[in-house]
Amino acid sequence: MGSLIKDLKAYTTNSLICDLLAGATVAIILIPQGMAYALMAGFPPIYGLYAALVPILIYPFLGSSRYLSVGPVALVSIIVLSGLSEFASPMSSDYIRLAILVSFIAGAIQIALSVFKLGFLVNFLSQPVISGFTSAAAFIIIFSQVKYILGVEPGRVSNIIETIKRLIQELPNTNLMALAIGVIALIIILVIKKIKRTISGALIVVLAGIGLVYFTNLDQRGLDIVGSVPSGLPTFMPLAYTYDEIIMVLPLALVVCVISFIESLAIAKTLASKQGTFDISADKELLALGLAKVGGAFFQAFPNTGSFSRSAVNEEAGAKSGLASIFAGLFIGATLLYFTGFFYYLPKAVLGAIVISAVFNLIEFKEALHLYKTHRGDFFVFLVTFVLTLLLGVQHGVLAGIVLSLLILIAKVSKPHYAILGELADNSVYRNVDRFTEALTNTHRLIFRYDDDIYFGNAQHFFGSVLKEINKKDQLKELLLDFSSVSSIDSTGYKQLILLAGILKSKQVDLHICSIKGPVRDYFAINNIDELVPEKNKHWDIKSALKKLDNL
Repeated sequence: MGSLIKDLKAYTTNSLICDLLAGATVAIILIPQGMAYALMAGFPPIYGLYAALVPILIYPFLGSSRYLSVGPVALVSIIVLSGLSEFASPMSSDYIRLAILVSFIAGAIQIALSVFKLGFLVNFLSQPVISGFTSAAAFIIIFSQVKYILGVEPGRVSNIIETIKRLIQELPNTNLMALAIGVIALIIILVIKKIKRTISGALIVVLAGIGLVYFTNLDQRGLDIVGSVPSGLPTFMPLAYTYDEIIMVLPLALVVCVISFIESLAIAKTLASKQGTFDISADKELLALGLAKVGGAFFQAFPNTGSFSRSAVNEEAGAKSGLASIFAGLFIGATLLYFTGFFYYLPKAVLGAIVISAVFNLIEFKEALHLYKTHRGDFFVFLVTFVLTLLLGVQHGVLAGIVLSLLILIAKVSKPHYAILGELADNSVYRNVDRFTEALTNTHRLIFRYDDDIYFGNAQHFFGSVLKEINKKDQLKELLLDFSSVSSIDSTGYKQLILLAGILKSKQVDLHICSIKGPVRDYFAINNIDELVPEKNKHWDIKSALKKLDNL
């Protein structure tokens, strides 16, 4: 079970009050945000409340974070919009059906990954790739909402360049009322967020916007408003899809699965470490997030995940357990039952401002600058992912980022670090001669340390590196391989070692191996390495090897 059961064992009346207040605070933020994200994802606003209801009630029972607030978020919403727009028109019944299918499939994949304990796979997507992708996605989200601020309709476009071009073309048609309301709403939200995060600037501008339109009839003068919002809880909807539809949205579901998990896990770990706890389980998070998506899909919820802003507010508001999320869900349910008519006069420019204000934090200027100063290679990865996402779109940007991460990983593991060691006379220790110029070496002897396991991915690099170094020494008589960093060796690596031993024999160079770890020693015993490296040439460490050799 998740953290909720554990927290309830030490639950008090004070905890109940704290959770109730935190839940109300999150709901106040989630209601306008959910409607805004629904509009951004290509749904009628009511679907934002559907996506906010069931998932937030499911997650606390299985998730390992007491603070994570699950529901609609900007990043996943824009991924859904960009991925599904080529198959169906946003707002259409076909579009909504497919989006719910995406949620179901993404959740099912996450559940499967949890069952097979594959949460560690998230580690193969590098941080520069994630930062580059989210930063670019933030720009895409912002420009996708500018149309509401300007009060124009640029039509469907495929990328951010086309979006900017269309917006510029539509500038003469700007609705000044929408522009004024949107800009003022954005300023108010950002100022309030700066003053105190737990105060819902989004709710304040929603109330102000509704009041303004209601009393001034701006909707009758051309201001675009939300209009009628259905009331009532979402009904249970059996899922019925064709095989072709499932295959069609599968790539998008994979992207949603990966990004929603990474985003949620990062949020959960950040908030847990802030409280001094480190008990977030990747596999539990996969299961809880997966069930939230699958369960939500049966109640008309489009893809959801953890929200950084709402989760941070949940923690700052004093949440003591996952009950805070359940209370937030109950408040949303009450809104669906009794207060949806209240949103009729809400200007869409206000919803656009809510989205824009929420994604500013996704733009990681500081991270980009830090990478530029400290690691140019990672900065290049950040930049490539950023540009690819902008040019190709969010969905293809994610896939490009995943491929780039794997290529980086392959490049790194295929060429591990190695060092030529020399003796520090004053300390009788052996260090990298490139870092310690005072380290002493011997013209007849080479001490080579390989800093990784030896397997098919780097075996050729190991062989080539040793060969390159021994060819530098014309008078070489002894090669000592320091295996202190080698925990395993596979058949490919072993064959390269055999080949190396043959070359050394032809050069009349004695091969010695030092600091052999247990698993490697076992593998050597199975393969009878004594024919190549006799027992007398295997040593506990470098010092004992040199002592033995010097006494010969």
